[in-house]
Amino acid sequence: MFGDCQLFSSMGMGGNAVSSDSLYSSPIQNPNFNFMAMGGNNLPFNIFPPNIIPKEENGLLKSKEEMDSGSGSEHIEGMSGNELETEQHQQQQQQPGKKKRYHRHTARQIQEMEALFKECPHPDDKQRLKLSQDLGLKPRQVKFWFQNRRTQMKAQQDRADNVILRAENDNLKNENYRLQAALRSIMCPSCGGPAMLGEMGYDEQQLRLENARLKEEFERVCCLVSQYNGRGPMQGIGPTTPLLPPSLELDMSINFSRKFEEPMANCSTEMVSVPFIPENNSQFSGGPIILEEEKSTAMELALSSMDELVKMCQAADPLWIRATDSGKEILNVEEYSRMSPWPVGIKQNSNELRIEATRSSAVVIMNSITLVDALLDANKWIELFPSIISRAKTIQVVTSGVSGHASGSLQLMFMEMQALTPLVPTRECYFLRYCQQNVEEGTWAIVDFPLDSLHNNFPAPFPYFKRRPSGCIIQDMPNGYSRVTWVEQAEVEENPVNQIFNQYVSSGMAFGAQRWLGILQRQCERLASLMARNISDLGVIPSPEARKSLMNLAQRMIKTFCMNISTSCGQSWTALSDSLEDTVRITTRKVTEPGQPNGLILCAVSTTWIPYNHFQVFDLLRDERRRAQ
Repeated sequence: MFGDCQLFSSMGMGGNAVSSDSLYSSPIQNPNFNFMAMGGNNLPFNIFPPNIIPKEENGLLKSKEEMDSGSGSEHIEGMSGNELETEQHQQQQQQPGKKKRYHRHTARQIQEMEALFKECPHPDDKQRLKLSQDLGLKPRQVKFWFQNRRTQMKAQQDRADNVILRAENDNLKNENYRLQAALRSIMCPSCGGPAMLGEMGYDEQQLRLENARLKEEFERVCCLVSQYNGRGPMQGIGPTTPLLPPSLELDMSINFSRKFEEPMANCSTEMVSVPFIPENNSQFSGGPIILEEEKSTAMELALSSMDELVKMCQAADPLWIRATDSGKEILNVEEYSRMSPWPVGIKQNSNELRIEATRSSAVVIMNSITLVDALLDANKWIELFPSIISRAKTIQVVTSGVSGHASGSLQLMFMEMQALTPLVPTRECYFLRYCQQNVEEGTWAIVDFPLDSLHNNFPAPFPYFKRRPSGCIIQDMPNGYSRVTWVEQAEVEENPVNQIFNQYVSSGMAFGAQRWLGILQRQCERLASLMARNISDLGVIPSPEARKSLMNLAQRMIKTFCMNISTSCGQSWTALSDSLEDTVRITTRKVTEPGQPNGLILCAVSTTWIPYNHFQVFDLLRDERRRAQ
């Protein structure tokens, strides 16, 4: 760098040349000193011994050794500054070529730590210290072992969850492929061509609504004309019901008020609605069905019917006579005609009409408020009695209770009752339902009575059926239960019924008070079980949510089954043979409700008689060991 530089006097004199060797007295200060050419022993400074390492490098090596021994994931805890310097100094005194090996725990140490890990995956300092003393380990080794074990368990759980999710994803993909293939193979049941998937257009929906409205208007006018002319319904339109709803093909996915539910003639929904009533509750010329001037008369009839119901619920002999053979109470018609304010035409038309009257009492698992609310709501009423009510609708609220209270409310309603067989025709009627609370006695009373005394705008159904003052009295009990006394009476046309069900219908078992209360008891037990939380699952149903879903599914199955085997909505059945006994009858039903595949359902029913009690037959059918018989 400097070469053999010579220094001259600044005075310009020749002077003597001075070399760099003589200028620098120390060989270290001499710039011509050749470092590269010197041997190791000729260096002007001493080399540090290999066991002396700077403090920073010693810290790095120490961290690496701690990680090799399972203790390097964190800094040393609980040490003061002097202790740390002392330990570092001890590390510096170690032999230079020695490398720390991995520390492997013994089987006993692993077993003891595994046992504590099962009890407490996150031990505190005291537990770790005690365990380290017992096993001869350092507390930090125990700490890091637990950290590694928790990480390992989490990784195993993540891998297991990943496997389950992958399997579920594969199942969903396979199900999707299967459903897509099924959709591509759907055929139209009418023409045999490919089915048109997707919803109909808005214009087509409007046309179908208009078509349904015109059909309803035409059928209503025909019923009125036939009534004024004194003749039966016009033969051109077939057996119809007044105030018929839209036609079968009406798509009810249109976004209008759910007040109208599903069409009556469809009969494919789980909760089939009743006659289509416009929003203003009008039937004729835009006015309400029960006019304003008729409401006072309707309330008088309601009060008189309520008095009659209370008398029939509380009276004993001679109004009710207990049969010696069956033990059931039979109404004394003569005594009833003397006490009843309603005209009874049984004597004058003894060959054409007969009266059915039954009474029963039972205790149900439901309080009076809940039960009254269910009886005043048509949809809840159908849910409560799915096997006897096929259709129900609140047509008009004539009067509502004070401040929205149920007591004092009067409603115009429609219902269709069914027997669970195609051999017994359904019974349908319009009636007024009145609710009243007796605060002094702590009871609620609900009475249904006919409205033919108001006007004859509603033609008589076929076969003839008129529901006379019927209903129930509900009394709360201290344990949350209710005692219900039910009275059911009606005038019916004396029509021949299949011999298998003749005694069943004439005795009042098909539509009598005993059946109403029997269904009510079972439904109340179902609702109580649905809300219970202390029922043992017996290893079958894992959770209350699963039990609730299963019970709701069973309820939907019951409603669908009852709808399929009855003659609701004028459903016609065809016998496959001319025999009166053990004949198979079939029918078809169109399905259009959302969530169900569109098409036709074929139903087949066969009825037979078995000389055994129904309890014995039921026990036989539910016994899985004897089911093969």
